[in-house]
Amino acid sequence: MLCSLSTEKQRFRTSAIRGDDEYNFTPDSLTYNQIFPVFLMIQTLFGSLDEEKNKKPGFLDRMKEAVSRTRENLSERIEEIVAFNKEIDANTLDDLEATLIAADLGTTTTSEILDGLRERATHKQIGNLEELKRLLKEQIAGILNHSSNIPVKQVDGPEVLLIVGVNGTGKTTTIGKLGSLFRSQGKTVLMCAADTFRAAAIEQLEVWGSRTGVEVIKTKPGGDPSAVLFDGLSAAKARGTDYVIIDTAGRLHTKQNLMAELEKMRRTAKKVIPDAPHETLLVMDATTGQNGLQQARQFTQSAGVTGIVLTKLDGTAKGGVVVAISRELGLPVRYVGVGEKAGDLLPFDSQSFVDSLFA
Repeated sequence: MLCSLSTEKQRFRTSAIRGDDEYNFTPDSLTYNQIFPVFLMIQTLFGSLDEEKNKKPGFLDRMKEAVSRTRENLSERIEEIVAFNKEIDANTLDDLEATLIAADLGTTTTSEILDGLRERATHKQIGNLEELKRLLKEQIAGILNHSSNIPVKQVDGPEVLLIVGVNGTGKTTTIGKLGSLFRSQGKTVLMCAADTFRAAAIEQLEVWGSRTGVEVIKTKPGGDPSAVLFDGLSAAKARGTDYVIIDTAGRLHTKQNLMAELEKMRRTAKKVIPDAPHETLLVMDATTGQNGLQQARQFTQSAGVTGIVLTKLDGTAKGGVVVAISRELGLPVRYVGVGEKAGDLLPFDSQSFVDSLFA
């Protein structure tokens, strides 16, 4: 009888309220009045199983899951290297170099991190494995904090986000998730479907608009992106909307006509809201690693990028690319995508990321 308490609890409660006993208990059987107070006491002491099951994981837990592959590989290899070398010296750091590069930190970033440790290692001032991990965390956090110190502009009126990137990185999906995030913060949002170049881009954004309750300003496929941008910003300004998120055609830095269109859109935005766009966010696919970084380096020189959204950081990607982006592009990572759902876009926090790498 006790094993069925969770499934029969409501029937017990109903029976007690009605004052009848549909269970026809014998005098020596357990009744609702005997069982339910015990159930309440257990729930008070240990919490509800349903509540635990439905409890949403915190930011750090979600970040740990996102970088699980990198964390496991890093921890395992660092422990192997330290165990093999017996003591932590210059040879240890030489062996560690390949491990950090394999985690997609890149050669430049890896060299900078290890250079900060070499003097200590030469004088045998790194006593044990935990000390080595602590120093690595300090070096990585220093790189991330340097780029994340770039402040977000304070905006009076609609804040305009221009989202750029190559097709396939998750650009339109990111816009939908940003809309969901801002809405969850109680903000008003408009999405502007200015990618009139790619087939079905407008329809894809409309689907996200329906899912998140955000209005989409659009034109017909093949229409003028700057015209729909003008309409969207004018509407946002008139309504006092908090955020305008603008989709743009997926473009490579080598596509001169598309880059020229992007510049035209910037000029149009300034006509409606003089300091717009307030952020130009480049969407990058974390699974492309160093190849994506090279593409982003060339892209940022042409597009006036102010921050990065790193998508598909879901446990399959090598999380070290976050550090490489911050170091080599000198740009802050603003958001990371850790899954497919609308709520799976997280504002990036450098300390939580570092903690999750070495948890």
